[in-house]
This record gives sequence, C-alpha cells and structure tokens, in this order.
Amino acid sequence: MPSSSVRYATTLIIGLALASPALSTASEVSLTGEGSVEYIPDSARLRFTAAVEEQDADQATRKVNAMISDWNEAIDQYRGQLNDYTDANLNLYTRSRPEKGGSAELQRWSVASQAVTFSVNDLDLLNPLVSVAQSLGMEYHLGPEQFYHSDEQGFQRKATARAIADARAQCKFVAQELNMSCGRVKSINVNGGGRPVPMMMAEARGSSPVSSIGPRELQVSVSATFELE
Repeated sequence: MPSSSVRYATTLIIGLALASPALSTASEVSLTGEGSVEYIPDSARLRFTAAVEEQDADQATRKVNAMISDWNEAIDQYRGQLNDYTDANLNLYTRSRPEKGGSAELQRWSVASQAVTFSVNDLDLLNPLVSVAQSLGMEYHLGPEQFYHSDEQGFQRKATARAIADARAQCKFVAQELNMSCGRVKSINVNGGGRPVPMMMAEARGSSPVSSIGPRELQVSVSATFELE
C-alpha cells in the first residue's frame, strides 16, 4: 500500500513593521514538503543472448541461428505477450587465444552472438522465459534496473500531491503556532521524481529463476513559500 515519508526544514520569515502600518511587509514561511510512494513493479525489459565460439565463422553463425530458432519455437505460446520483440541483433567478431595444452601460439576464434530483446507486462511470464533461456544455454542478466511499473507516471503524480499536501500541512502548523493563518502560495518548486529507488533486488533461488521482486520507492519534494495572514 502506498506510503509517504515526512521530513522537512522550515524557514520562517516574519515581516518587520514599518513606520506606517499600511506599509508593513507581509509575513511569509518557506519550507520543504516531501512525499513518497511504494509500489511493486509489474513489467520488465528483458534481453537474452545466444553466443557461440568456433574456429570457423560459418559454423559459429549456424549454431547461433539454430539456437535462436529453438528459442522462438519454445516461446511461441508466449510470443503474443512479448512487446517490442526483436531478434535482429546479430554480431560476429574474431579473437585470439592460446591453444589448448599450454602452447604459446595463438589461435583465431570466431564469436557469433544474437540478442533477443522485448518487454513484458505480465511478470508471471518471467520464469518460463528464463527457464527456456537456461535450457538453451543463452546468456542473460536480471537486475533491478530492468523492472518497472506500467503506471509510474501515475505514481509520480501521487507522490507530488503528497509532497504538496505535506508542505501545506506544515504551513498550517507554523501559522497556528503564531496565531496566524496559512495563506496563498507565493512560489513553489518541484524537485525529485528521478529513477525510482529499488528497495530490494529480484532474487533467484533453486529451480525458480526469480522468486521475488522487491518494492520500489519514488520520492518527490517541493520547496514552497506561503503567505501568513
């Protein structure tokens, strides 16, 4: 359930009475309000790579093509749920390494690789897809940066609303302590709203490649100046 955190710094600026009461400076209060929202990602951007190293470039390419073909066949039942799907990322390069047996002579090897990239909006598909990749010997990486929520913009707005409400509540408290009332906003600046902070990484255990995906926290702060009446 979304929650908000409250931390604030308050600077009170009280107007000085001038010679004429009609010319007295308005009192103001400048403060910072904060709001945050916690949520569980519901989507992921994924990349799986088939890589083969052979002395013959054509053989390396054929093996990679066969691996990608096996992948596409194995995930055919999920294909309609994979967004922005592409397997057109093919690379071929050579590298040198010592011969087996400790010889100092270098051999040239051809490395062929082909990547499959896509996004999913149903994380129940994650383990079946990872299991297929594991069975074919494909390379992949799962990190917190790959998981996101399909409505992160909505969470951003909610955190901003909480930060503004926090600033307004602080203004009312300060005004009450001074036997005054919180007036209109003279200026406001919204800060934060960058990349959500992972509170726990995805975990891999046993036969299930991923057993849990931790929550994220999105934080926003506002700097506001209110009139005190």
